[in-house]
Amino acid sequence: MDLTSGLLAHGHWTPEQVQAVWRQEVFQPTAQQAREADEKIEALARRGSPSHDGLAARFVDLAHTNDGGVQLHLQPTRWALRLLEGDGTGALSALCIVRRADGAWLAGRRAEWLSTWAGRWALGAGGAVEVGENPALTLARELEEEWSLVPERLHVRAVVRNPSSMVLVVGVAWIPEGADADLVMDEEHDAHAWWPADPADWPAEADEPLRAMAELLK
Repeated sequence: MDLTSGLLAHGHWTPEQVQAVWRQEVFQPTAQQAREADEKIEALARRGSPSHDGLAARFVDLAHTNDGGVQLHLQPTRWALRLLEGDGTGALSALCIVRRADGAWLAGRRAEWLSTWAGRWALGAGGAVEVGENPALTLARELEEEWSLVPERLHVRAVVRNPSSMVLVVGVAWIPEGADADLVMDEEHDAHAWWPADPADWPAEADEPLRAMAELLK
């Protein structure tokens, strides 16, 4: 998978260089989109998922700032619209890639009840950006919520539209040496591992999208 085809911005920004400009008006889906979102939420409930609908961030546009940073234009949208793959509703998520002091990558297998990537391995931590939140802060929040880890340093590296049409704000967090001993896995995962620093040495469960993300972040 070539993530560069969906690359909207690429850099090495500190959280302070990422601005979030929020519109007040809530995105209004079409009637068909709303019906499909209702069906997706009902299907999750039947699977026993605690996921619930609400408001989250939608990506509208971005601009580069004079200090070399990036400004993200966002608006509230219905959370469930992110479940409509390839629909182009602009759902925004933050993906925090986690690296250990020796360069290893944190990977976790996502629980079967989750709405996306259920039962699959993923890198780091991730989730929806809350209304009014700066996505750069979402990265650190998701890392602490999912793994009880606090980064030693964190940079925002890219804004990417993935093949399912979701927009990802991608950051890389480095944790202090020995901090992996403090890791506590949340209920969204049922297994975790530290994959080698060189993705060429990753195990078979590291599928092509994960390897493409590592390539993007070199």
